[in-house]
Amino acid sequence: MALEDARHEVDGAFTRTDLRGRSYENAFGGATSFLRRRYSKDLAGVDVAVTGVPFDQAVTNRTGTRLGPRAIREASTLQPFDAPYGWGYDPMSELAIVDYGDLAFDYARTADFPAALTAHAAGVLAAGAGLVTLGGDHFITLPILRAFAARFGPMSVIQIDAHSDLWADDDMDRIDHGTMMYKAVRLGLVDPATSVQIGIRTDCPDFMGFTVIDAAAVHADGAAAAAAQARTVVGDRPVYLTFDIDALDPAFAPGTGTPVWGGLASWQAAALLRGLAGIDLKGGDVVEVSPPWDPTGATAIAGAHVATELLCLYGWTRRAGP
Repeated sequence: MALEDARHEVDGAFTRTDLRGRSYENAFGGATSFLRRRYSKDLAGVDVAVTGVPFDQAVTNRTGTRLGPRAIREASTLQPFDAPYGWGYDPMSELAIVDYGDLAFDYARTADFPAALTAHAAGVLAAGAGLVTLGGDHFITLPILRAFAARFGPMSVIQIDAHSDLWADDDMDRIDHGTMMYKAVRLGLVDPATSVQIGIRTDCPDFMGFTVIDAAAVHADGAAAAAAQARTVVGDRPVYLTFDIDALDPAFAPGTGTPVWGGLASWQAAALLRGLAGIDLKGGDVVEVSPPWDPTGATAIAGAHVATELLCLYGWTRRAGP
């Protein structure tokens, strides 16, 4: 079996009959769902749904993240052959995962977008599934957090990012990726006292009570120390993890709208995410992957790995075995 299955496996996004198990479809062919999971709107028996939100109308600099979900899915086709390295278990085999497809919205009615996304996320959660979202710009986290807070109460957030996104903006109708976390706090969706921001390396006048582990601290003290501190901050509360790909240094993720030097290396991000094992993750996202600025595809590859690590984190506390 294994690679021999490439002889007959094709278009597993539509043809596979099970929701669990690895895929051995040729990485260079076939329909590109995330990790070759089945595309489905049927959430019966589903543990986690992966969805795309191709929205980039809230950016302050370079556009292109509307193409992020497609690029992340394509990059992920190299991953389903093996269990994710370093975890000791295979979420593809132990979790029933579907690719829920993308959010449908009218690009010309931007004001209607937030409510559409909140309803989309709420529908997944109402079915009892976890949700991992592929962005899209970072504004999308705010409507998603509305759905999570409605179900679980104010969330503890782990935000891995170059920017705090806490710029003051009390006009709750404005759609801006740089103010979304400020609004999430002001709206009571997030408990900043039990939330942490990691990788920050831009100025912020007021961190609003978040614990901040900036990029310099990660470089000086190590990813393991950052993860341990984050686990202490969130405790056993319900957690939402949002990963802005610009948390990575532009050397590792050039394809993003607002790159900032001095960021995390990809190996640091991997160690950080694996060090968070045991948190009560309810869902998460990876955002700001912008393919037009990603000449080698490295940023999309990073985004695909981050999304896979989120699946690993989600499954860690729900595993059947030790």
